[in-house]
This record gives sequence, C-alpha cells and structure tokens, in this order.
Amino acid sequence: MMRIAVRVPNWIGDSVLAIPAIKSLKKNFPKSNIFIVSKPWVKDIFLNLDFVNEIVTIPDPNSPKSIGSAARKLKKYDFDTGLLLTNSFVSALLFVLAGIPKRWGYARDGRQPLLTEPVSYKNPRKQIHQVLYYQNILTGLGFKAFPPKLELAVTEQEKALAADFLRSSGLDPAKKTVILNPGAYFGPAKRWPVSQYAALAEMLQKKASLNLLLIGSGAEKELAQAITDSLPKKPMNIAGKTSLRMLAATMSLSDLLVSNDSGPMHISNALGVPVVALFGPTVPAATRPFQQPYTLIKKDVPCWPCSYRTCPYGHLCMLKITPEEVFSECERFLS
Repeated sequence: MMRIAVRVPNWIGDSVLAIPAIKSLKKNFPKSNIFIVSKPWVKDIFLNLDFVNEIVTIPDPNSPKSIGSAARKLKKYDFDTGLLLTNSFVSALLFVLAGIPKRWGYARDGRQPLLTEPVSYKNPRKQIHQVLYYQNILTGLGFKAFPPKLELAVTEQEKALAADFLRSSGLDPAKKTVILNPGAYFGPAKRWPVSQYAALAEMLQKKASLNLLLIGSGAEKELAQAITDSLPKKPMNIAGKTSLRMLAATMSLSDLLVSNDSGPMHISNALGVPVVALFGPTVPAATRPFQQPYTLIKKDVPCWPCSYRTCPYGHLCMLKITPEEVFSECERFLS
C-alpha cells in the first residue's frame, strides 16, 4: 500500500486551506495511507479527518540538528512519496534526507533539483485563492483536483465539552453567540484596532441580548483584555484559555465571527459559521474566506497591498473600516 507523506503549511489558516488538496490526493490514490507531516502547533487541525491515517510532528526551529532529527524520524516510516504543500528549500531537503524516493511540489525557493517531479510555478497577475494554489499542485502533476470544500472534523464529544465550558463560564445557551477575534499572528498591520472592536462590541450589546465572546492565542490575551476592560458590560474573554481543538469546537457552536485575516477566520469558515472578515494590507483574492456564508470589508488605500507586519503609514486600510459598517453586516447575519 502506497505511503504518502504530506508536508503541510506552518500557519493554522493555511493548513485549513490545504485540506481540500489533501482530500483530492486521497481520492486520486484511494488505497494509499496519508501521513500528515507538520509542526506541532498545527497538527490538531488534521485530527478526525477520515482521509488522514496518521499525523507526524517535526521539531522547530529549522536548525541542522532538528532537521537531522526530523529526517531520521521520517525515515522510519518508509514513505514511498512526499507531497510538499510548503514552498521552502528546507522542507524539500528534509524529504531528501528522509530517503523519500518520490518528491512532489512547486519548483520554488531554488529547490527544483531536490524534487523528482517539480511543478512549474508562474506568479499570476491576479493571485488565485490559496485553496486553489494547493489544488493546482495536483493538476500540475497530472492528477485530478476534485471540487474543493473546506471542512474540519469536530466531534460531538468535543462540541459537548465546549458547551459545558461555555455554560460554566456564564454563557446562556438560549442566546445567540457572537465571537470577536481581534488578533492576527502575522502582526499589528492585519489587526483592526482595539478601540474599533470595543465600539462594535458595545453596539452589539445594546442591540440585542446575546453572548459576546473574545478569542485569541496566549500571545493575544492583552488585546482581548484591552477590549474587555473598556466595556461597561464585560464580555467573556477566553483568549489563551483554550486548545486549538477546544477553540474550533467553541466556534462551531457560535452564530457569527468578526475577525481579521487570520487562522480563526478560516476555521470558522470551514465550520460553516458566518464570518464578517476585516481585510487591511493583505489580498482578499488569495486569503479571503473561501466559501459562504461570509462578507468581506476592505478599503482602498494608495499603499495597498503590503507585507509590513507593523504599518509605517498610519494604518489607513484598517482605520477606514468603521464600527458602524461592521455592525450593519453583523445585523444582516443575526436577523
């Protein structure tokens, strides 16, 4: 039976967007065993997917010692083929050192000599969505890419645990739940300001009786707390208090997410929960929510797009988004 190692992206959102390509891979090779090769912080994205046989984590950072250790670990699995959904030279080198005889991926970052079947990459004028970018590796190899659909496998047990957690924290299950995600791992440039989130939160609280929930990673606790502290009526703040699986289960029980361009935005979209997506410096064509229901708010500014982590030009792309227009889009989903 064919054993295929799939090196998945290092970002949570990109890993979610890679799932349709992995499912297409399995459909092309239905009798194969699919092994996810990932960094530790994204591995839980791939739990409970029926087309994934096993998840293998590799260490971080990419030091010579850690690469050697990862290669020895992968070598024990005796893989036939490796599919690289990452773009880096190091990820291809790892598959070479692990002795994987067939190595597939985009011919980028100077790694073409390391690939047995490189897929040519031409940067399109208009960027394609990241979901299709991953799917196109398969078509470039001559395989079929099946119609993509984002999905995450949250179990009923996980949902029950999340519901118990929310009830014990004071949320009323009879009310609608709106989640605010003020963070974005890439940096402040992608974040709608705390003051704007706070203004939106107050509007939502005045409009209707609902549960308001703030989420984020451990590194984003201060962002969420700043919003909480500025409000007379305190929302629930679970930033830094959940695992990735608990976060996904919690989001699956919600009615709406308001989010910057980030991993939780894609998790919510994969779960079928409506999203109001706030875009600043990044290109929606590549990283917008992939499937309905969602709405996207973005403002035109002369300096767009950019790849700055911290904006040097006054953050106009985000400041032009007003709480009033975000609230209006929220009303549309909540009515």
